[in-house]
Amino acid sequence: MSWEGELLRIDENRVEIPIGTVPGMKTNAIIYADKAMESQIRADNAPMQAANVACLPGIVGSSLTMPDIHWGYGFPIGGVAAVDANGGCISPGGIGFDINCGVRLIRTDLQMSDVDKDMDRLMDALYANVPSGLGSKGIKRLTINEIDQVLQNGSIWAVENGYGWESDIDVTEERGSMESADCTKVSEKAKKRGIPQLGSLGSGNHFLEVDIVDKVFDERAAKAFGLKEGQITITVHCGSRGCGHQIATDYLQSMEQYVKAHNIDLPDRQLACAPLNSTLGDEYFSAMSCGANYAWANRQMITHWIRESFEQTFGDSAENMGMDVVYDVAHNIAKKERHIVDGSNMDVLVHRKGATRAFAAGRSEVSMKYRDIGQPVIIPGDMSVGTYVLVGMKGAMTDSFGTSCHGAGRKMSRAKATASLNVNDIESAMAGKGITLRRGSEEGLVEEAPQAYKDVDEVVSVVCNSGLTGKVARLRPIGVVKG
Repeated sequence: MSWEGELLRIDENRVEIPIGTVPGMKTNAIIYADKAMESQIRADNAPMQAANVACLPGIVGSSLTMPDIHWGYGFPIGGVAAVDANGGCISPGGIGFDINCGVRLIRTDLQMSDVDKDMDRLMDALYANVPSGLGSKGIKRLTINEIDQVLQNGSIWAVENGYGWESDIDVTEERGSMESADCTKVSEKAKKRGIPQLGSLGSGNHFLEVDIVDKVFDERAAKAFGLKEGQITITVHCGSRGCGHQIATDYLQSMEQYVKAHNIDLPDRQLACAPLNSTLGDEYFSAMSCGANYAWANRQMITHWIRESFEQTFGDSAENMGMDVVYDVAHNIAKKERHIVDGSNMDVLVHRKGATRAFAAGRSEVSMKYRDIGQPVIIPGDMSVGTYVLVGMKGAMTDSFGTSCHGAGRKMSRAKATASLNVNDIESAMAGKGITLRRGSEEGLVEEAPQAYKDVDEVVSVVCNSGLTGKVARLRPIGVVKG
């Protein structure tokens, strides 16, 4: 099904779906996209989902979608919606099943000449030490008491238990631990699913990538982030594994019942929601916060094993190799924040589903290390092109509730990729670009083939030209671990 409705062009980088296009819209929907993107955006009918989101109870501002837009559950991937914190709703479809799927960037003092001859050994170590693939299990087996501590404290638990450095917490969104977490609101089933998986990448679009800083666009910001051309970095993309998925599943079922019982009129049952100030809404927010904490602990433990892998390969300490975390961002989450809406300060809950917080300089939520620069924003492309490092700009604060895109975004379904692409061709193309690949399965590699994704250069250009973010650096992959 494709979108046949209106996409009214506001400017070179935005189109609008007007109020009234879908019955029940309380506001308009705005999609960040240039002219060249329109045909692809129409192809999978994700604009319908953007319009449906505009029907949510308590929504303020516009229903927004970033240029990496594609079809999702309830919300489109790339969807952003702020609701009145005192009278709005919370919708699990606006966060996603992989709660706090996010990206962490680790810098080093190494250059290509330091790693080139040992790339195979390094990638073997990373593949052996960081569990990946469908159903992958972490190295540490948690007890019931420990899973509760992880859900409550996130990265703080991991660091206190020897998985990382205190400085890692300072450069993690929310310091790696949402205080709103309450592990008693998480089901035993979710906890049992999370116990064996902590410290693992999983499958799907999750990855671990060794990159080289290919180009610096903003010397001042890059210096603040500890980045320079020719430097080796590591990017990690993963989330809350089965624990987060089960939390979402549990509360979606409860909210579907709530919507029926309270006769809440929604255009799509996948937008099931509850008032934020209701018992159910509050319990889900607390459980979602636990899922977010699990994901931060997960990436923190993976960071520890990445450092160990480098130490094993190069015979030096992680400290001597300068293996500091640059930043860790979430892109499937809901946050209580204060923003200007219609000229006035307002407490809102911002749903970000496949969208990254991009706060500008000066916001108190940004780590002190970067507060006079702006928040780092980490945007992966496909596995053959690497990652952009951006920085939040003032335009994000005025136009998008401090939000930017989260990646390249899919343009081909997994089923279509599997039917039309060949694993040998993909591996040959990666090798031809000088990328050392380790993968868990042929099927997973084909589903996540570069051809399945949009051009990340185009996506990043739209958010930068819109004033939401600024380019800082571009990272080129030299080694990839795919689940």
